[in-house]
Amino acid sequence: MENAGVLVPILAIMVPIVGTVSVFTMIIFAIWFGTRKQEREAFYKAETLRRITESSGEGAKAACELLKEEERLNRIKAREGLKIGGLICVSVGIALLIFLRALIGNEPVYLCGLIPGFIGVAMLVYVFFMAKPVE
Repeated sequence: MENAGVLVPILAIMVPIVGTVSVFTMIIFAIWFGTRKQEREAFYKAETLRRITESSGEGAKAACELLKEEERLNRIKAREGLKIGGLICVSVGIALLIFLRALIGNEPVYLCGLIPGFIGVAMLVYVFFMAKPVE
């Protein structure tokens, strides 16, 4: 029974330490596996392009078309991400305006909701008016 008094403080120290080490170890492995996946994808893509270009006279043309199509899809994906990000920022700004107005009252603190709102508007203006169109 005398050991029970010593065991509780040791457990109180060890549980957070083991938990913290476990979380950071998991994060490190997730990053490492993600990096390995990207490396494999890049290798397979390069290998495929090499085989296409070596296979026939039309291979170089097909490889160029494949690269152009992939670039176009990446630009479309980036534009869609900006659209979603802009809409989310505008929504957060409006919600923050409403929430702070109801919470604080007559103080103009609620105007800080304009910050994310204007960021969202800027993102949407860029996507719809300033960005180069995707062909």
